[in-house]
Amino acid sequence: MPYLRTALFAACPLLAALPTIPARTNPVQPLAPEVGLIAVPFEKVHIADEFWSPRIETNRRVTVEANLAQCAETGRLRNFAVAGGLVEGRHEGRLYNDSDVYKVLEGVAYTLSHLRDPKLEARADEIIAWIAAAQQEDGYVNTYYTLVEPEKRWQNTAHGHELYCLGHMIEAGIAYWQATGKRALLDVSIRMADHVDAVFGPGKKLDPPGHQELELALFKLARATGEARYRALGEFFLRMRGNPDRKERYGPYSQDAVPVLQQREVTGHAVRAMYQYCAMTDVARATGAPEWREALEALWEDVVLRKMYVTGGIGNSAHNEGFTAPFELPNDTAYAETCAAIGMGLWNHRLFLLTREARYADVLERELYNNVLSGVSLTGDRFFYDNPLASRGDHHRVPWFDCSCCPTNVVRTLPAVGERIYAHDGRREVYVVLYVGSTTTIELDGVPVRIAQETEYPWDGTVRIAVDPARAIDLALHLRLPGWAEGRYAVEGALAEAVALPPRDPRFGGWLRIERTWHPGDAGVLTLAMPPRRVHADPRVAADLGRAAVQRGPVVYALEGIDNAGHTASLVLPPEAPLEVVRDPSVLGGVPLVRAEGRRIVEGDGGAREAVPAVLTAVPYHLWDNRAPGDMAVWIPESDALAQLPGESTVARAGGRLVRASHCWQADTLEALCDGRDPRSSADESIPRHTFWDHRGTKEWLRYEWETRMRISRAAVYWFDDRGKGGCRVPAAWRLLWNDGEEWRAVEVLEGGYGTARDARNEVRFAPVRTSALLLEVELAPGASAGVLEWEVDAAE
Repeated sequence: MPYLRTALFAACPLLAALPTIPARTNPVQPLAPEVGLIAVPFEKVHIADEFWSPRIETNRRVTVEANLAQCAETGRLRNFAVAGGLVEGRHEGRLYNDSDVYKVLEGVAYTLSHLRDPKLEARADEIIAWIAAAQQEDGYVNTYYTLVEPEKRWQNTAHGHELYCLGHMIEAGIAYWQATGKRALLDVSIRMADHVDAVFGPGKKLDPPGHQELELALFKLARATGEARYRALGEFFLRMRGNPDRKERYGPYSQDAVPVLQQREVTGHAVRAMYQYCAMTDVARATGAPEWREALEALWEDVVLRKMYVTGGIGNSAHNEGFTAPFELPNDTAYAETCAAIGMGLWNHRLFLLTREARYADVLERELYNNVLSGVSLTGDRFFYDNPLASRGDHHRVPWFDCSCCPTNVVRTLPAVGERIYAHDGRREVYVVLYVGSTTTIELDGVPVRIAQETEYPWDGTVRIAVDPARAIDLALHLRLPGWAEGRYAVEGALAEAVALPPRDPRFGGWLRIERTWHPGDAGVLTLAMPPRRVHADPRVAADLGRAAVQRGPVVYALEGIDNAGHTASLVLPPEAPLEVVRDPSVLGGVPLVRAEGRRIVEGDGGAREAVPAVLTAVPYHLWDNRAPGDMAVWIPESDALAQLPGESTVARAGGRLVRASHCWQADTLEALCDGRDPRSSADESIPRHTFWDHRGTKEWLRYEWETRMRISRAAVYWFDDRGKGGCRVPAAWRLLWNDGEEWRAVEVLEGGYGTARDARNEVRFAPVRTSALLLEVELAPGASAGVLEWEVDAAE
């Protein structure tokens, strides 16, 4: 490609002659067997699938090229040449940018395993030569610290990302070796890992990586080289996390407040957490120690049962790119970073291998078909960093980010899907984890067994499976019965003897076990029922009360404005409305759509809200924003009260009431008004809030509505005021009004007045009223906006 054959290459005639690090002559020796199953590696799985093959090909033709181009244009590639003394220059970009290059190279490796492209391989080899040139005599590789702050090597493990970058280099080196047989990048990684092993460890430097990733990579390196000390170093870093023996810890943001084996609640940055849990699972697989499994199960349940979106998205808050309180899952402000979904998939795949439990494979599948795929456009060259579950039309994929961890993570994830499809125990147990058109050959007790799938999954639940051993063999084949199938399936042919193994948790899937003597040419068909269905959230998720999501098979659906007269928030999906699957060749290539006869809320005569019939059309969530920009919603109101007119602000059901507002900033939430979270101050940004931003100096309002008339005599408001940082101030004035059934009337204040104090609950007591609605009118200060952290109302029937 022209952008890689730049003046940089022209200035480096010796690139082809760069010395390579000699390959190790000692054979790779396997470590002691790990607990659980063995994943069939990506290079031994051939994918020929109507769903995944086009995406893998787009990744090869477009996404890899787009990422390489951006890495060249932003200096990420050139940094290595400069650090290696191949050209003159200085470091460009952020201190963690090396990691993006490594992730792209890892993606190239998986891509080459699908199609050995000589030109792409040659370009990757040249980049690897630059990386080798940048390696210092002691094995150290990091372009930022080599070029900018060489005296500060290993002085900022909390935020310096040196260890994080090494983790991605190791993963890329192993993948490239597996795909091509070439060791150059692997050997650079080994030398750097050996350098780290000399600097960190018992009696040496104790600080773990600020951003986890190296830990899991070290376990991969141990498997690839047979060197147990890499596994020991990975476990050491985990045991140092939260360890009181260290003088200074990084805190909950980096999961470094308490020791990892004592952690039971997920906190902080979601991507860091996922990479840590991957490594913890690696320790459990390597050692079989029960204390690791105990911690992992508690953490998994906290994430999946309390803090995960229906799309598999995790990390609800942009404030910390991570987790807050249980069941706090706002939709239009959901962060749900693409990298976090990828990490969640990696972790759940490891948990499945450790335990053989289908519930982990269910979550892996949910991630892949929803939050992971939404991170990249159908064209392969535009990306989401965050993946909200609702949009007002202002959230779109872009070609690149200044911090571009997500595009480079996507490029390595899609072509590696083959490694998640099959697993075995090395003897007589085989597991089909994902239903993807593919073939692989597994040697079981010395007998090569070819397994093949043909399917149109996830659009169709029929999967033809062939088990073709070289000679007759007794083995047990396990086919995952996904939780979404709700136990509805049929089997034919060689699968007819299937026995359903019940799941540990009825909310998740189980297995169909077919134990028999398999002969060459045996085949059968599994059919999973795949009707569209409604999904309802846990009632503790205030943002989703009174709403339903639509799911078909593993795919979550969403309404887009382009298919629904330009506005999704005004639509209502009645509980009794049938869901119908249709295909329209003009819509997203003819993928299955879900339609229903619903309602739309419109403004009638005199401004009254009226419901009129409307056909609702939903598309797969991962495909939204691939056409014209517009509204989007995953959770759809089931009643007219929760729908909103075009131009009307958000409405929510929370705290046993409807909450409405004249305006709510897109990054805020109405549920915050009555979530019971105590603010530390008026500038507290650690909890959800409502603001009228970016309205300034205007008159605004908030409203509570109850289904029955309530007796009310007290209210209190805790104002949000971020002076010195933002544009919100306590308001100029405010007042309360109640509805007597016909009109709004001001309450009769008994004592005090309407306070506007900062860092306090501004309480007002008034003559008792019986009403089904209370209105808070706010006059914003001139030139300023305002917000509310909590609006308390004492209401009793």
